[in-house]
Amino acid sequence: MEAFGKLAIVALVLASLASSNAQTICNMSGEGLMACKPAVSPPNPAPPSAACCSALSHADMHCLCSYRNSKLLPSMGIDPNLALQLPKKCKFPNAAHC
Repeated sequence: MEAFGKLAIVALVLASLASSNAQTICNMSGEGLMACKPAVSPPNPAPPSAACCSALSHADMHCLCSYRNSKLLPSMGIDPNLALQLPKKCKFPNAAHC
């Protein structure tokens, strides 16, 4: 039952991101989050797109850092270590360190 509950949560998060650009997490829209997904998905992550870096530039980095140890991210195909590299890859001058 616990695995079903986790799967339901992941499905709900993905559905809400896909269905609404008004949904935000840490000041990033669902569209912005999805723009960054190829750059944080193993095994061969793509370089972050301009849309990803633009969305990330408006993000609350301390809020995003709070997700770094989340078990939800790997279940969504997101590598937290790759996600932590995005500010540097986007060439943000004062990238927050978690």
